[in-house]
Amino acid sequence: MAPAGRPGAKKGILERLESGEVVIGDGSFLITLEKRGYVKAGLWTPEAVIEHPDAVRQLHMEFLRAGSNVMQTFTFSASEDNMESKWEDVNAAACDLAREVAGKGDALVAGGICQTSVYKYHKDEARIKKLFRLQLEVFVQKNVDFLIAEYFEHVEEAVWAVETLIASGKPVAATMCIGPEGDLHGVPPGECAVRLVKAGASIVGVNCHFDPTISLQTVKLMKEGLEAARLKAHLMSQPLAYHTPDCNKQGFIDLPEFPFGLEPRVATRWDIQKYAREAYNLGVRYIGGCCGFEPYHIRAIAEELAPERGFLPLASEKHGSWGSGLDMHTKPWVRARARKEYWENLRIASGRPYNPSMSKPDGWGVTKGTAELMQQKEATTEQQLKELFEKQKFKSQ
Repeated sequence: MAPAGRPGAKKGILERLESGEVVIGDGSFLITLEKRGYVKAGLWTPEAVIEHPDAVRQLHMEFLRAGSNVMQTFTFSASEDNMESKWEDVNAAACDLAREVAGKGDALVAGGICQTSVYKYHKDEARIKKLFRLQLEVFVQKNVDFLIAEYFEHVEEAVWAVETLIASGKPVAATMCIGPEGDLHGVPPGECAVRLVKAGASIVGVNCHFDPTISLQTVKLMKEGLEAARLKAHLMSQPLAYHTPDCNKQGFIDLPEFPFGLEPRVATRWDIQKYAREAYNLGVRYIGGCCGFEPYHIRAIAEELAPERGFLPLASEKHGSWGSGLDMHTKPWVRARARKEYWENLRIASGRPYNPSMSKPDGWGVTKGTAELMQQKEATTEQQLKELFEKQKFKSQ
């Protein structure tokens, strides 16, 4: 038997999914590490793997203890177009950190790429595929177990990513950050799924931009599209841990609270247990989270699906099922909350009596093909900011 932590000691991602096993993904890195002081909002690039490796390692460990089967490399936006000279070192360091932690449990390492910053204002397929290929070369060198193309708003670019990644011979998962309306060019979710599978993806689904409820609606449409086309693929869901019923087509980025005022929207652990059960019942077997998903949210997935998995995660050692630990509380009215029925049916208050329950999304109608969406290399000037502030005032009137 191979030592723990070596890929040969573990079943691969497709072997797990094809046997019906539930695979639990990890959760939030960018948003969580920004809150902890290790990532700068704006570009959202992952220099932390080099500058603060202990912080990244710790978060990986927390997700592993919470029940995650996959340590995804912290390589979001770590491509040459976003990071210039740093990109290669960042990708390599991220792989090493993920492999180190995966070796401490029954977890696989997934090399992750995402949409580029250049697609929105030109469609140079060769240039974009080269950006994907550069990251892929590092992932192959580091021998990740499988690959994830995530966070794509346009299926055309997602297909280019899949076509690039399958050249490695490793299994490829592809997720889009879309809702039930489809991608930003109007391609429906079902058709997106079909195109991704035809391009070579073995696992398809959604991640980010929308809450669990909306995300599962989208996955359902993907599933129906695949069934209609008589195609087979494993389903994957990694939504936000924020409630977003008021989002428009572009998701939570258009909410006025993004990114620094989202806390009142955070899902409870009980919301996530409900999500895990609904995802499982839909046929999703790769279940995880994206922005806002803290380790306790991942633990909630693992606890809800413990009967199917046959065990609880290590992080459940100090956590009573459905609040059962409260039966030791000194206050009798708190002890009365030590039951599933209480937490399942609680109508949660925000504590903000003068605030609305929902917001009016921004977005200004900008979704594709405009210079406003171009990734800037330098900070916005004072004059440019002043123009944006005026535009924001006009749009909010």
